[in-house]
Amino acid sequence: MKQELPREVLEAFINDEPADPMHVPGETVIEIVGGGLINQTYKVQSKQQPAFILQQINKNVFAHPEEVQENYTRIWEYVELKDTGLRLPAPLSCGEKATLFVDKQEHYWRAFEFIDETRMFHIAETPEQAKATAIAFAKFTTALAGFNVGLLNNTITGFHDVSLRFRQFEEAVDGVSASERLLKSLPIIEELNKRQGYQQFYEGLKGSAEYPQRVMHHDAKIANVLFSNKNGAVICLVDFDTVMPGYYFSDLGDMIRSMASGENENSMDFDKISIRKEFYEAILTGYKEIMGEQLTPSEKKYIHYAGLLMIYMQALRFLTDYLDNDRYYHITYPEQNIDRAKNQLILLQKLEEFLLKNYQFKV
Repeated sequence: MKQELPREVLEAFINDEPADPMHVPGETVIEIVGGGLINQTYKVQSKQQPAFILQQINKNVFAHPEEVQENYTRIWEYVELKDTGLRLPAPLSCGEKATLFVDKQEHYWRAFEFIDETRMFHIAETPEQAKATAIAFAKFTTALAGFNVGLLNNTITGFHDVSLRFRQFEEAVDGVSASERLLKSLPIIEELNKRQGYQQFYEGLKGSAEYPQRVMHHDAKIANVLFSNKNGAVICLVDFDTVMPGYYFSDLGDMIRSMASGENENSMDFDKISIRKEFYEAILTGYKEIMGEQLTPSEKKYIHYAGLLMIYMQALRFLTDYLDNDRYYHITYPEQNIDRAKNQLILLQKLEEFLLKNYQFKV
């Protein structure tokens, strides 16, 4: 699908300096790519230079786009300087030492190299893919083990703060009084309140030396991994907007949440929601294979809390948004957020049962 973009944006990133006086600029072709819900992303092709990815940063989600780009350039430069073996898409310049362009409408744009002969998956089709994904995110964190996490901006404040999400949930419940939405939500509210122990566990790990903050991706799903078209190997990760300091459970937990079940968070086939043992074990094995030596004794002891915390937090967020009249998540029908919350609550219950049965891990 062809797309028109502001000329000033294209001129900022396209090198149109002809080496040949007889040079005639060719047509620039722009295509919408990806299925992202946050930023607008395009593939740009021209005769002047190799194809590249052009992206407009969503200011409604990221209040300070310059901090998002600053994070990325810092980790990219570190990875390149330290020769970590990790590949990150190279940022393109739009001026002297600049990689972020602001257009006349004050929209923020950045560009990256286009990595050819790759593909993305929206779901993990095999345990091997799930393990490869877990290894890829673990390698990202270990490659940045020497990076000073204090240099990273918090691009979304409290993004994986379980206590903050629980407070927001409580405020949403208190704020709707006796509305129809509250009445519909009461069974889920009761179950989430019964599990406040997850929020209390999170409070216990904050600031503890046994739970150090590391560079975490914070959106660890298979859709953010590029696989080779030729041999299926992982090439690199993408979408680093939420790279921030974080705790051990974030990336591992998000992979368990998004890959251990055969149903995604929008599924209404509640009876089909389950924990696939071979996928769960593949994720855990792959992540520990790389991160094992970096994990503290407490992180290893409570490794199974990773999926529990992330699923619980996401159930809180979906129900909070439903009670707040759907202000954050995009919906396609009025009850979608409560259905999502129910989906995640069932997934949480299934994981609790799975861990007790297979690992004798009781929360």
